[in-house]
Amino acid sequence: MATVGDTRVRVLISGKVQGVWFRGWTQRAAETLGLSGWVRNLSDGRVEAVFAGPKPKTEEMLERCRQGPPLARVESVEVDDHHGPLEPGFHTRPTI
Repeated sequence: MATVGDTRVRVLISGKVQGVWFRGWTQRAAETLGLSGWVRNLSDGRVEAVFAGPKPKTEEMLERCRQGPPLARVESVEVDDHHGPLEPGFHTRPTI
């Protein structure tokens, strides 16, 4: 679960990022890094995710997102601060 002092970021990932196991890969990577948050597909073809945790770990996750899983082709990763509530752990959400 995110704690005081943790970094919270929202990312929008564009490119060939759906149908290539991006959400599952993201969940596994975030859990390995001990991050909280969530990931979901968007109906416009992008993937949206929120990562919360120590700054070095969130920065590492952002670097991983810029590469993506082997079948992905990441074209861009937009990053903003996230201020909304988060549940403990890391979750995959339904497509919106």
